[in-house]
Amino acid sequence: MSRVGKSIIKLPSKVEVSIDSANLVTVKGPKGSLTQQMNPGFSLSQEDGNLTVTRPGESKQDKALHGLYRSLINNMVIGVSEGHSVKQELVGVGYKVSNQGNILDFSLGHSHRIVLEVPSEIQVITETVKGQNPSITMSSTDKQLLGQIAAKIRSFRKPEPYKGKGIRFAGEQLRRKAGKSASK
Repeated sequence: MSRVGKSIIKLPSKVEVSIDSANLVTVKGPKGSLTQQMNPGFSLSQEDGNLTVTRPGESKQDKALHGLYRSLINNMVIGVSEGHSVKQELVGVGYKVSNQGNILDFSLGHSHRIVLEVPSEIQVITETVKGQNPSITMSSTDKQLLGQIAAKIRSFRKPEPYKGKGIRFAGEQLRRKAGKSASK
């Protein structure tokens, strides 16, 4: 059995999980509600505040999806109860970011500014403190959407290995390379 798939999901007291006849899982909590479609045959069982995902068979596809659905539902439970957040830093001279509501405006050393409209499900906070790198903090109930937007922002200027300039996640360690060595 899948190690991830067989572990139980603990439900907080204010979170409700329901599944309809079309295998659409709905998780409702204090921060909102999320839905996820599951393949037919997979089922959820709820006992004493614990949730268990069971798979229909022993095929390779079922085993792969077992852990996936358990992780997706666990992320939904955490999202509607506590929420998810991501913090990114802009490292580089002259790199800036500002927001007007959910529209981010980046200045990343290109010949043009980059403007990104973030979905309304994500709350965005930008900070520019003197002596520190500009940062973006995003929070949402949907971990998949949050990760997708964070990856999109990072793709605007990936951290390079020589000077470390670019957009990186807070606390991320980069593998640095040595530059050219002068020879005589």
